[in-house]
Amino acid sequence: MQALHLLALEPIAETTADLNSYGFRPERSTADAGKQCFNSLVQKTAAEWVLEADIKGCFDNISHDWMIANIPTDKAILKKWLKAGFVYQNELFPTDAGTPQGGIISPVLANMTLDGLESMLAEKFPNAKRTGRKMNMVRYADDFIITGNSKEWLEHEVKPAVVEFLAERGLVLSPEKTKITHIREGFDFLGWNIRKYDGTLLMKPSKANVKAHLDKIREVIKANKTAKQANLIRLLNPVLRGWANYHSHAVAKEAFGKVDTYVWSMLWQWAVRRHPNKGDRWVKRKYFKSRGTRTWVFAATEEKEDGTQKNIILLKEMDTPIVRHIKIKADANPHDPQWEPYFESRWGKKMLNSTRGRAKLYRVWLRQDGMCPTCREPITKGIPWDVRHIVKRTDGGTDAASNLKMHHLNCGRNY
Repeated sequence: MQALHLLALEPIAETTADLNSYGFRPERSTADAGKQCFNSLVQKTAAEWVLEADIKGCFDNISHDWMIANIPTDKAILKKWLKAGFVYQNELFPTDAGTPQGGIISPVLANMTLDGLESMLAEKFPNAKRTGRKMNMVRYADDFIITGNSKEWLEHEVKPAVVEFLAERGLVLSPEKTKITHIREGFDFLGWNIRKYDGTLLMKPSKANVKAHLDKIREVIKANKTAKQANLIRLLNPVLRGWANYHSHAVAKEAFGKVDTYVWSMLWQWAVRRHPNKGDRWVKRKYFKSRGTRTWVFAATEEKEDGTQKNIILLKEMDTPIVRHIKIKADANPHDPQWEPYFESRWGKKMLNSTRGRAKLYRVWLRQDGMCPTCREPITKGIPWDVRHIVKRTDGGTDAASNLKMHHLNCGRNY
């Protein structure tokens, strides 16, 4: 039932959303939010003060009365969802505030509750740009920042306006997590530390995020003291790859190197503990191999059913390339047919960055005999091309290979 209502509500939410809201929205990500922070603060003449805001228990405290009055959906159904309560250890707990616990519609309801904050600030301070206030807002779910030219202006004018906006919706700012920071001191946002060093803005993995990542790796290793080396590598590689990919558009090479060093140390202890009666050289030969110019590669060799051998190698985060993220256009709407070409172009570029995506594109290329269906000329690496949907996604089309076709970039679109 919630899924059906979500199908109708999401296009409305996307159309009315704040331009610089990035959390729990289709085609938007933390990378877009981070890039917008970077764009707002990178210039030497950019704002120097940042209001870091965090809403206290956002999902649990949104006013039911406000949502019922303002969310454009069936009021009776919405009220039943909001008042349904939740069961924990066979006991029913009532819900007098907040969005449905675990409901797939909850993120959209929360976003629609907070949408309007950016436009409220623009109306409240219409001359902010002309007077040099340097106001920008970036929001991801219930975490957001607002930039300004002075601490006093953010503290005495902007913050009270935000507090008033939230109060209408039954929400308050968290006093512990809400603060105003100078850009030279830097601030943490979505796992990154954003800070200016001698006038140069850098976005790095935050210390807290690096620590949480290492703690997770440590837990995996401790929980698998007696596991086979190959199995341990299979457990670690997704953790390493996911974290490295998340930070692959930031200034992260130094953090990657530190993580690799700590991981090597933890794995050495893991290996030595398994063989207390063996020397260091024996342990190294058993668990750490030479691969190319590297001599301390944590790797195992497995024999497959057909008798051939397969090497299982631990991923090194330092091998992850740094690729700058291209932020989504602020007013792009995936439910608007006129934006379909834009999203297809972005989607095609994303596919090229993954093994699975490249394999899908190759299947489409083979199905077309390597030819552009518009001009009937070969599609090659030397000529720009893009991917298009046969049935547009706004009309219910999917991303399956059977619904894709490749065209030369300059060939006319036949929609």
